[in-house]
Amino acid sequence: MMRKISRLYLAAGCVMLCMAACTQEAWRAPQGQPTPVPSGEGWIDLFSAENAPYWKNVTDERENVFKIEDGLFQVPGQESTRYIAWQKEAFGNFELHIEFRIQEDANSGVFVRTDPADPVQRGMEVQVFGDYGCAPTIHGSGALYDIASPMFNMALPAGQWNSYDIRFEGSKLDVVYNGWKVLSLDVSLMTMPIGKFDTPLALLPGEGHIILQDHGDEVTFRNLRIRRI
Repeated sequence: MMRKISRLYLAAGCVMLCMAACTQEAWRAPQGQPTPVPSGEGWIDLFSAENAPYWKNVTDERENVFKIEDGLFQVPGQESTRYIAWQKEAFGNFELHIEFRIQEDANSGVFVRTDPADPVQRGMEVQVFGDYGCAPTIHGSGALYDIASPMFNMALPAGQWNSYDIRFEGSKLDVVYNGWKVLSLDVSLMTMPIGKFDTPLALLPGEGHIILQDHGDEVTFRNLRIRRI
């Protein structure tokens, strides 16, 4: 009986410690806010009525994986992970702005320079995760998934809108999260396989599609703008 009680106290202590760590990290993080939606010459609205038909679930034949309505790209969340690609064009050097709203512990991602036939191995994911208040990790929000942790976890509380501004020029990748630059990488230096990848990032194609991930959780995107540079 005493052993059982001790285990219960240990489990409770672990939960309290994790909660404290997230709270402490939230206090330390800078206070960010979504950046303005870019406009002007060269910017393309990928959620517009004109461009909405080019989004497609490229994982299987399942329908109703997402819907675009009133400028909102809504993923209700299914039982399996799926990838939704904008198939009209591929992008190499670009600036991208996107906003997202997600619940606590929910998971999604923004994939860039991605091959729709194999998003996991032939594309790079900026992670979308409902981890407000937690320490930055390679699997947390703002990370280049499984590769690089952001400088800060700039996630806002669950249910609030967040923004990414992603710039990819040549081999240089920059990610601005709610107004703060949290990643700045040169993928040409990554000449050995790392993380989940079986190919060095330096050898991945310099052009690919924009893909949004359905990871089985509800997530809403809006104001996806992209401009070639």
